[in-house]
Amino acid sequence: MTEKRESDVALGLTGDEALVLFEWLARFNNGDSAFEDQAEQRVLWDLEAMLEKVLSAPLRPDYADLLASARARVRDDGVH
Repeated sequence: MTEKRESDVALGLTGDEALVLFEWLARFNNGDSAFEDQAEQRVLWDLEAMLEKVLSAPLRPDYADLLASARARVRDDGVH
């Protein structure tokens, strides 16, 4: 395990937010994205990998339904 440094930042996400973020990161990281610096891409890959370690939903056969429900709960009212 990596030692925690004073400059480390911890973020809190709900399960729904994590699932929605994971799906976007997976699509974004597999597409043709324009980055100003490769470090930006590295951070997004690392974030996706961290989410992969803690989320079980992407491996479930009902993932599409779980994602749709999470998106509905996270979305602002009246916005699709």
